[in-house]
Amino acid sequence: MTYWALNGIFLGVVVIVVGAAIASRRAPKWTIVLGTLAIVLVMTAIFDNVMIGVGLVGYDSALISGAFIGIAPLEDFAYAVGAVLLLPSLWALLGGSAASVPAEKERR
Repeated sequence: MTYWALNGIFLGVVVIVVGAAIASRRAPKWTIVLGTLAIVLVMTAIFDNVMIGVGLVGYDSALISGAFIGIAPLEDFAYAVGAVLLLPSLWALLGGSAASVPAEKERR
């Protein structure tokens, strides 16, 4: 199984949860989520490159796409994107405080 196939399974679950949050009108505040995503992607790029550079982790070249950011395969970034979208969506669906604004409150 390639890393993209594994990412597809993980991101498929993320899409379902995000869709449920949007459908329930309890979606997270997307401007905050996108700002967080930008920060997490930069941090992922830095630390993945360091970990790969020092030999802490390695990848089977037959299982990666060949697209890189520095020396980190592009596939590594799917988990960061998934986590940043999944966690606030789950928080909103489960009724976390201040995580979302229900549609009724937005209209006032």
